[in-house]
Amino acid sequence: MIPVDREDRPGEGVPDGGPGDARRPSRTLCIDLSPHAAYTDRPKGEPGSMEENHTIWIEKYRPAKLADMVGQEEIVERLQSYVQSGSMPHLLFTGSAGVGKTTAAVALAKEFFGETWHTNFRELNASDERGIDVVRNQIKQFARTSPLEGASFKILFLDEADALTPDAQAALRRTMESYAASCRFILSCNYSSKIIDPIQSRCAIYRFRPLDREAIAEEIRRIAGREKLSVSDGALDAIVYIAQGDMRKAINALQGAAILSSSIEEKMVYEITASARPEEIRELLDLSLGGDFEGADRVLDRLLRERGIAPAELLGQCYRALVARKMDPALKVCLIDALGETDFRLSEGADSEIQMEALVARFVLAAQGRR
Repeated sequence: MIPVDREDRPGEGVPDGGPGDARRPSRTLCIDLSPHAAYTDRPKGEPGSMEENHTIWIEKYRPAKLADMVGQEEIVERLQSYVQSGSMPHLLFTGSAGVGKTTAAVALAKEFFGETWHTNFRELNASDERGIDVVRNQIKQFARTSPLEGASFKILFLDEADALTPDAQAALRRTMESYAASCRFILSCNYSSKIIDPIQSRCAIYRFRPLDREAIAEEIRRIAGREKLSVSDGALDAIVYIAQGDMRKAINALQGAAILSSSIEEKMVYEITASARPEEIRELLDLSLGGDFEGADRVLDRLLRERGIAPAELLGQCYRALVARKMDPALKVCLIDALGETDFRLSEGADSEIQMEALVARFVLAAQGRR
């Protein structure tokens, strides 16, 4: 509770200049600004509470130990050997999004430092500040201080390190050399080719592969069991299809569908993620390659306008379907080339509706030219 002085409104009390001219004593209004003031009638953790409704599952179910990670068994085994030996080199984690790079770094720090891991571990995201100042100030300041709680070294985890400018990477390389005795660096990136060679040569490189179906299905079943959800086989297939090896996508799709119902069905997954079903993509390709432009155009219009699927997402799904499709190799090359050109034009700001219509037209013309 905090007191707030509130004076009388004009006109209240004795008028100015009157006998005994004086204002009434100011009154005190008490306002409760405590964080939980509006929610005191709802027990913590009950269904519908703020805590329960706003929990992000990708954080709630992030593995706390290396052994709990799925789909990266070889990498986990090698990282565990560092914990057993009590030491580690600088590390470079590379791979696509949602495959376990951040989870591995945090879990490694927890196993090295135990309950006091927060005092000797710091995480920075290079995409927030890309220039040399972040290396000179934040990174160097952390690296130069001594480890705490009896640890032999500290760990600095730099996420999205490929976003750093070349000058910043050069400064980072010098910092890694100067403070190697007291600080180990774990760099994470999507593209190792964007990391300068002097840094790569100073790191043990771990390439995280996209997670396979078994790894994603195992984690989705585990979370569904904890959350008391019923996930049909079709829904599980849909989640795996949408995730494309990205565990974050898979868990977010599950949580999004769980908001609607505790019984997860295939249709719900595609709707909540704004993705086309594989059979809809096949229908679009079949009509296009069959020479039916108007029919293919109707399917395209339904997917883009009625379903609200983003053109870039639709291009990606068409690409995956074409790669897996059995067809004339020369025609497949022509169609994928058309997909790539459309993707480039969209990235340059071209009108998405015109470009998607033109893509279908090129599919039709390419198929007719191969007959």
